[in-house]
Amino acid sequence: MLTLNPSDLSTAELQNYLQYAIAPRPICFVSTIDKAGNINLSPFSFFNMFSTNPPICVFSPARRVRDNTTKHSLENVLQVPECVINIVNYDMVRQTSLASVEYPKGVNEFIKAGFTQLASDLVKPPRVAESPVQMECIVSRVIHLGDNGGAGNLVIVEVKRIHIREDILDENGKIDQAKIDLVARLGGDWYCRVGEDNLFKVEKPVRTLGIGVDSIPLAIRSSHILTGNNLGQLGNVEHLPADDEIAQFQSDPELKQIMDATIGDSTNRERELHQYARRLLEEGRVIEAWKALLS
Repeated sequence: MLTLNPSDLSTAELQNYLQYAIAPRPICFVSTIDKAGNINLSPFSFFNMFSTNPPICVFSPARRVRDNTTKHSLENVLQVPECVINIVNYDMVRQTSLASVEYPKGVNEFIKAGFTQLASDLVKPPRVAESPVQMECIVSRVIHLGDNGGAGNLVIVEVKRIHIREDILDENGKIDQAKIDLVARLGGDWYCRVGEDNLFKVEKPVRTLGIGVDSIPLAIRSSHILTGNNLGQLGNVEHLPADDEIAQFQSDPELKQIMDATIGDSTNRERELHQYARRLLEEGRVIEAWKALLS
């Protein structure tokens, strides 16, 4: 394993390692305005939400590594402490990238990147009409993290109004994760697209206490077939199935076939049962996987 000390690396080298490793990162496409009324639109991938009550987001316009200059977005929020965070989806990602070009002060990236300005309700900066979700925000404070190139400036904002395009909602009026078609930043020129083909669910841990991986029998825990993810699923149950439940599962056709085919062959039986349990786990049938493993 490569072991690095940040102090031994140049800022550019360190940034490369961090941005490739800490990814994917959501994109804050932020519109700001200065005291003279000049509008700026710029994307930042040092961004996330940090509180729901109050609703707080943070993004960080870092000082430029090459010359230690600051970005117009930072200068603007220090003058006019308001902004709009526009969420970026796949349909607008290349225009968003174009808006990251370092145009001179006073150049409106809405125009350069071909986006449509939409008046906000509560704040002075406009919204990006093409964005599926737009959040009007008030800047609470700005925390400067350093004076050298690469140093971040945490812009802490409170969300005051949210606008959501209706075509990304499901039948319950909630955002459909597949419909919103989000993109995220990786290292270098790399992005990723969050589409239906790469979406998956991980059940939240039970509200009481899962038994934990350490409570899984050793023969199962040390399996060469079951993965760490599989063990995490098995450990996220409150209790093991009862003996009568396991007995009832003996009529399962695939389990019965495995048991009949491996009579007197404990090694192959264990392997076949673990392979079957893994398939069940991949289908989200955790309790049935337990019943197969305990048969």
